[in-house]
Amino acid sequence: MKQLMMGNEAVARGLYEAGVRVVSSYPGTPSTEITEYAATYDDFHSEWAPNEKVACEVAAGAAIAGARAFCAMKHVGLNVAADPLYTMSYIGINGGLVLAVADDPGMHSSQNEQDSRHHAIAAKVPMLEPADSAECLAFTKLAYDLSERFDTPFLLRLSTRISHSRSVVETGERADVPLKEYKKDPQKNVMMPAMARGWHVFVEQRMRELADYAEQCEINRVEMGGPIGVITAGNCYAYAREALGERASYLKLGMVNPLPERLLRDFAAKFEKVYVIEELDDVIETHCRRLGIPVIGKEMFSPIGELNQRIIREKILGETAPFVQLDEEIPVRPPVMCCGCPHRGLFYALKKKKVFVSGDIGCYTLGSAAPLSAMDTCICMGASVSSLHGHNLALGEEEARHSVAVIGDSTFIHSGITSLINITYNRTNSTVIVLDNSITGMTGHQQNPSTGITIKGDPTAAVSIEKVCEAIGVRRVRVVDPYDLKALDEALTEELAAAEPSVIISRRPCALLKNVKHKPPLRVDADKCTGCKACLAIGCPAISVRGKKSVIDHTQCVGCGLCEDLCRFGAIGKGEKEAVK
Repeated sequence: MKQLMMGNEAVARGLYEAGVRVVSSYPGTPSTEITEYAATYDDFHSEWAPNEKVACEVAAGAAIAGARAFCAMKHVGLNVAADPLYTMSYIGINGGLVLAVADDPGMHSSQNEQDSRHHAIAAKVPMLEPADSAECLAFTKLAYDLSERFDTPFLLRLSTRISHSRSVVETGERADVPLKEYKKDPQKNVMMPAMARGWHVFVEQRMRELADYAEQCEINRVEMGGPIGVITAGNCYAYAREALGERASYLKLGMVNPLPERLLRDFAAKFEKVYVIEELDDVIETHCRRLGIPVIGKEMFSPIGELNQRIIREKILGETAPFVQLDEEIPVRPPVMCCGCPHRGLFYALKKKKVFVSGDIGCYTLGSAAPLSAMDTCICMGASVSSLHGHNLALGEEEARHSVAVIGDSTFIHSGITSLINITYNRTNSTVIVLDNSITGMTGHQQNPSTGITIKGDPTAAVSIEKVCEAIGVRRVRVVDPYDLKALDEALTEELAAAEPSVIISRRPCALLKNVKHKPPLRVDADKCTGCKACLAIGCPAISVRGKKSVIDHTQCVGCGLCEDLCRFGAIGKGEKEAVK
């Protein structure tokens, strides 16, 4: 049956049709929907794991036991999962093992533009790269067959555009893939140095065999057309086809590690000029140059950001496609925290305290933006807590009284706990604030171990953040409501003054959760409003100034009351809905 599917949905369908039994992932845009769609199938187990390392190890354990297994992550998540992946390259598999990694050229929702092909090369793990949703499904199924054929994990490389675009997919039935028999084999499955040395030899031989496969496999194909030679893969293939059409000939690579040699040489020999079109780093280009193939690549196409049809057409053909241009400048719309976001009050309180804020990855990263401007650093998940420890060690105890770390509930479970252990073990007077909004908010409301609900919506044990903090040696743990600015100020004052590690849990559910009931919207009494703009300090998108007076958009306001607390003139309060002019 033909269906229109998003790339991530097609990967999930491929898992179903491939007979996968175990799926374990950690949400990360743009990969999140793969596991969400996978969870809609009752034929196999799907779960959210605390982090990508755990997810990869769950999948590895299932594969060694004989089941086809899978985990998904975004590109920076592969950094976290790299530890087990690199060793699984040596061990190999029993049942097929596939990891999907979604890169984010253009950094739509990420802190860097990492190219995951480097991990495939370094780990000596083969990688497939689909160019549309149909290939997402087909390549997922193929990856399992090849994983078991070559005794290796496989990586499936996606990107934001492939993950989130839609195209036609032909669906099929679920394969009946029995569990493979597990046989105790320490020589293969226990990676002590004596065993690992022998398996490195196997890995190198396997890569040679995979390179031979890359020479003749159907997913690496030549499409002859015009006199321009193009070597490309993934979404860049789609861009090139649309930009150049039949004026070019294409070597479309479906396997991007290992890359072929003879196929590339034979294709390039047919053309006077050969272009390598790839986003981010020059992986294919470097391989071609190493083979002595003269190609045009990054001297024409930037390693920064996304490519598109317009760029390719202009660079290669020198043609500019006609397009409609508006005379007016469209104002930028920077991302902001939602109306009623529980993080807003906390960041207002932190800004008021003028403290150093070690930040983390999550919705609350928006606390760095004006007018709150209440975050100093943000590195990666979990780094807020551990880097605060380093900050305080470097600058001393007095600075610790003016510094905090902020981290979300899901991120605390992901990698904040071990960082907090380091604080209690090595003793700095560090204050850590856990922003508990009862959900994994940044990636679209996924459950996590602290919510007490599984990916299927079933009740389960909920990790108590308070008890975890106490168990690892934090004696000062307190919970505050971020809508209560006075309580926030008191908590910050007392914990920053404490001569030992402390944790403040800023707890209120995300305002967008369906089970959250909001208060009636507030309104501004124009007669009382002086136009002082104090209410704008919290950066709420429901508040604006019209005619030198503040107004509140009742269609956005959720009645959180923060602006009411800030108004010294009593101009904000409950009342009739106010029409927005």
